[in-house]
Parts: sequence; C-alpha cells; structure tokens
Amino acid sequence: MNKSIKIYIGVLVFLLAIILLVDKGQPKPIDWRPTFSVHDKIPYGLYVFDHEIKSLLKDQKIERIVTVTPYEYLDSKYNPDTLVEDYRIKGTFLNIAADGDIDEQSVKELFYFVSRGNNAFLSMRNFPKILLDSLKLEVQTDLKRYSNTAIWVANQKISGKKYAFKQSVEDYFSKIDTLETTVLGYQSKEKKEKHVNFIKVRYNGGYFYLHTQPAAFTNYHLLKDNHSQYAEDVLSYIPKGDVFWYTKGQNNESVSSSPLRYIFSQPALKWAYLLSLLGLLIFIFFNAKRKQRIVPIVKPLANLTVDFTKTIGNLYYQEGDHTNIIDKKIIYFLEKMRNEYLMDTTKLDDDFIKKLHLKTGKNITDIQELVFLINEHRKSYHGSLEEDLIRINNAIEKIIH
Repeated sequence: MNKSIKIYIGVLVFLLAIILLVDKGQPKPIDWRPTFSVHDKIPYGLYVFDHEIKSLLKDQKIERIVTVTPYEYLDSKYNPDTLVEDYRIKGTFLNIAADGDIDEQSVKELFYFVSRGNNAFLSMRNFPKILLDSLKLEVQTDLKRYSNTAIWVANQKISGKKYAFKQSVEDYFSKIDTLETTVLGYQSKEKKEKHVNFIKVRYNGGYFYLHTQPAAFTNYHLLKDNHSQYAEDVLSYIPKGDVFWYTKGQNNESVSSSPLRYIFSQPALKWAYLLSLLGLLIFIFFNAKRKQRIVPIVKPLANLTVDFTKTIGNLYYQEGDHTNIIDKKIIYFLEKMRNEYLMDTTKLDDDFIKKLHLKTGKNITDIQELVFLINEHRKSYHGSLEEDLIRINNAIEKIIH
C-alpha cells in the first residue's frame, strides 16, 4: 500500500469519525407522515388503536378486512338462500384513513350494504367524491394557521368536553342534507365560528357515520393527555354489533424483497453503507488515475515491397528498357483482373471489354483504349517506346484506380 492510498483512507476515516461525533447524541427525527398504518409506531400511525380497539369497542366482535377490497369482501357475504339479495353478516363497516382511496365499485357496494340495515363509519380527511355527491355533502379545507382547534361531540350526555388539537389544516362539512343528516360533532378555531366535523346520514335502512378528524385515533392523540376520551366519545356512536374494520393498504403489505432492506430501514446502517460506497468510488477513481499507463505510439511497419518495386522500376527506366516495363505493366494488369474479377485474360476482345465494363463500372471508352494499346503492343508495332509506356500506364491507372 503506497503513501497516497494511506492518505485517502486516513481522510475518509477522519470524516467518518467527525460525522459520528456530530450525529452522536442527536435525537432521532420524528416521522410525522400520516401513514395511518396499524404497524407504525410513529405519531400518525394506528399501532395503539390496533391494540386498544377491543377496549374502545367493548363487547363487539372485530373482523379485519386486510387483503381484499370492500367490494370483494361484501360481495362474498351475500346470502343466496334469500329471495332478495341480502348479506349473511350484520354490523358496521369501519375505515380510518387519511384519504378515501376506496374504489368506486366498493363505494357502490357499501351503499347497498348500508341500505340493508347496516352502518358505515368512515373517518378521513378526503372522502370519495361519489360518496359525497350521493349523500349531498360538501367538505371544505381551511388552510389558515391557528395554534389550536377545539373539538367536541354534540351530545352533552356523552361528554360535552372540548379537546384542544394542534393542527394547521381544518377539514369540515360545509354543506349537509338537513333532512337526512344529524350533526354529532363540531370543531372550532380559537373561538371562531364552529364547524361540523362529525355527522350521521340516514340512507334507506342504515346510516353513514362520517368524521373528518382521523388523527384523533392515531398514536399521538391516543397517548396525549386525555385525548383518548374523545376517540371513545366518537366511537360510542357506533351501534352495538359486529365491526368490519377495513385496513387494506394500512398493513405495510408491500415489503421490499431486496437483501439490503434491513440496512436501508436503519438510518445508521444506511449512511454507513452509502459512505462505504462513496469511499470505494473515490479510491477507484484516484487509484485508476494514478496507475493508468501511457499508451505508446507504435510506428507502422514500412512497406518494403513498394520501396523495392520503386527501385526496380527506376532501374528499368534508367536503363531505357521501356519494352520490358510495358510487358510487366501488362502482366500486372491482367493478373489483377484474374484475381479480383475472375476474368479470362487469354483473349482480349469485345466480349472481354463488355465483361470488364460490367464488373468494374469503368468508362467503356477507357477500357477499349487500353485493350487496343495492349493488342497493338503485342503485335510488335511500336512507335516511340517511351510514349507507348506513358500511354499504357495512364490507361491502366484509369481502370485500376
């Protein structure tokens, strides 16, 4: 291990030590996400509610709907033995969530379930639009910031006590059908105008209980002061009987299959893993940069054959043996035609000219001139040998280049 690598490692260890010292003793940041998951122990999870629901709903049977939609669950509970389609079950459908992500088909099935003399208790900030439209309701969101929201149930016999909830967003019913709706609870921002946050809506033979403060059932409020009493007050409106609690999507069903899922679930291990990867990348980058060899420039081998040919050609030319040079030029040309174009060169006639023209694509006039010069040379009719050499050479160059 050379000196530079030791320096890099030392710097990384020093930085890691500084990070650990700074992070040591720091409180773990609180996760304020409103997950409403029955497995989450964070402030806005339902872990405590999941464990205390039997004490909150005394003497009532609780059945959890975990893996199917409300439509799939209720559709499987039809009683085929009755003349009119009805359910084998009776009771109250319960759902506590941040948003009403119940699909439209399930909402329609829920309407039919309630119409058969059952009930539905929904506590959420955003209700399905089809539900609000069908019940002639409107929900409004107030984004004004206040320090506290006072929340209480309307029935003074139950409690009548007001509970202070710290929240910056207020959701309430701004429009209700007064003929079918009973107000069960209110909320008010710092002694301002009170708003309706809990109602009971009659629908044929049953009732919808709609509540806009699902945070009341989370870990934070069930464990804070006496806020659990408010949750009991609200749940006391649920009629006695079986309760079908819909928790699909709130059970952390989607578990990662990654072998690193535990490491990434722990902040300390996650940062240690990421820092290790960063150190490895820095090491590879600097080490590769220092160790990369210079690529040598290799000169191509000299073409000695060309040099030899030039030498022989100069020798013939200096000797004035033009006939010999012409013969070798012709031999070279015909050999090239045989090897590259597989042509028969024993007879240089019109048929040879046509084939060469088709295979090379050269000007047929140039080919005719070259064949004429070769044939004339072979007939031993010579004018100026030097001029013949130049003419034949130029004619060959036109064909092979």
